[in-house]
Amino acid sequence: MKALIMLMLALSLPMAAVAAEEAKEGEGAGSKVSYISLTPPFVGNYGLDGGPKLKVYKADVALRVTGDEAAKAVKANEPLIRNQLVALFAQQTVDSMSNVDAKEKMRQEALKQVQQVMNDETGKPVVEDLLFNNLIVQ
Repeated sequence: MKALIMLMLALSLPMAAVAAEEAKEGEGAGSKVSYISLTPPFVGNYGLDGGPKLKVYKADVALRVTGDEAAKAVKANEPLIRNQLVALFAQQTVDSMSNVDAKEKMRQEALKQVQQVMNDETGKPVVEDLLFNNLIVQ
């Protein structure tokens, strides 16, 4: 009888460990980091203030968020976010699109504006970071 009890106890311990791990995964599901690519890529003109030559950019942008709710909120407000970023890119000068430091400053400004849009719409900034996966200027 003791052997049977010991066997049952030994078999139930791994099940308890599996249940505890599943509970942890369930808790962590809301804190999953996601990268949301804004597609299609941004393409447009910039530096419209001078020179006869047309200047064009193409930007692949991704937003980092944590949790499924944040990802859904970003997807729901993507048209507003895209509008804000198109306006920001169009305001850029030749210097701000060709200088590495200026591009980083523009990235930070883009993040700030996206967070402002999300704060206005959802009450929380939601977006943790903005990344340029690709930024081509010509």
